[in-house]
Amino acid sequence: MKIPDLHFLVAEDHEFQRKTLVIALKSLGAQHIIEAADGRVALEAFSDLGTPVDIIVCDLEMPNMDGMEFIRHIGTSGSPVSIILTSAMDRGVIASVETMTRAYGVTLLGAIEKPATPQKLRELIEKHSSNDKPAAPKALAEIPASEVIGAMEQKQFVPFFQPKVELESGKVVGAEALVRWRHPQKGILPPLAFLDIIEQQGLMDDLTWMMLERSAIACLAWHQRGWPLNVSVNLSLTSLEDTSLAERITRTVEQSGLAPRFMTLEITESAAMTNVASCLEGLARLRMKGFGLSIDDYGTGYSSMQQLGRIPFTELKIDKSFVTDCAKNPQQRVILESSIDMARKLGLKTVAEGVETRGDWNLLKELGCTIAQGYFIAKPLPALAFTEWVPDWTAPGLE
Repeated sequence: MKIPDLHFLVAEDHEFQRKTLVIALKSLGAQHIIEAADGRVALEAFSDLGTPVDIIVCDLEMPNMDGMEFIRHIGTSGSPVSIILTSAMDRGVIASVETMTRAYGVTLLGAIEKPATPQKLRELIEKHSSNDKPAAPKALAEIPASEVIGAMEQKQFVPFFQPKVELESGKVVGAEALVRWRHPQKGILPPLAFLDIIEQQGLMDDLTWMMLERSAIACLAWHQRGWPLNVSVNLSLTSLEDTSLAERITRTVEQSGLAPRFMTLEITESAAMTNVASCLEGLARLRMKGFGLSIDDYGTGYSSMQQLGRIPFTELKIDKSFVTDCAKNPQQRVILESSIDMARKLGLKTVAEGVETRGDWNLLKELGCTIAQGYFIAKPLPALAFTEWVPDWTAPGLE
């Protein structure tokens, strides 16, 4: 959608700043602009307008209702509006509000430190106009547990593969297997539609075995094409304390024809916190068999550092909350740099998930991150589409 077709709401209590923003938007071609002198007036205007607002330009410090409360109400409304923050506040405060905005489910185009220039506004507005990220998932109708159980019996759950690319060389080095339900009537369904039911029905282990086997078979097919890629599978087993687990996983993968060294098992922190001694025995045995071990979503758990010290991980996977838009956030850069440096000293590869822009890619490469994964590279793909995508991939800078 072009700027003249977009509808803007400018919420700014300082009259001169508000007029400056309106003039800047008009200079870019904006024709539909509503003004509000504080958050309460802005919320009333937003709620009463017959035409939906596309972009809100919002100050943080406003009387009656500040920007943060206003954003909370916008998030509660569920409206598909985008927000641009403007503020003269400390960068750390702005970064915190950016995170808060996303947590409320509101699309954040970015933050501008005052004064906001037409060029800065244009850059963020273009993110709204050309946004190719997946839309927020719509509410899914509740699926009966019996239907999910039947789908498990009929093996309707399949892995989709999100490519993983080595930053230094630009080469595809593997993929993460992400579960999808190939529903015979409703098409491809995301985990949101079925994972809770699978957990409630005690079927998570069965799903994991299915994913291990099918991912191993797909990886073997890549090797037969001459691509020595690695496949990563989330190990969401409730029986990690079972000391026979490593042998069973090894047998399942090897019977599929894949050598264990080509599979990485991604372990969440909570999955290894039950019976510590048995978990450590099983994970150490998996490493001895040749499997890679990745600590998944690093940085989101309270004991991640402790886990790194006691589990023989080969890879540290940095959570997307620290990666997405990292090039624009100094705080995220510090966290990334520290994590990558620590992993390097521990002899671990680093995988950054949630890479969504060229800026994210460039910064991660500069910091020495090993592998990138995210929508900037590719979305999760069905097995056939993945094999068609690999030969066509060209890394940024090598186009």
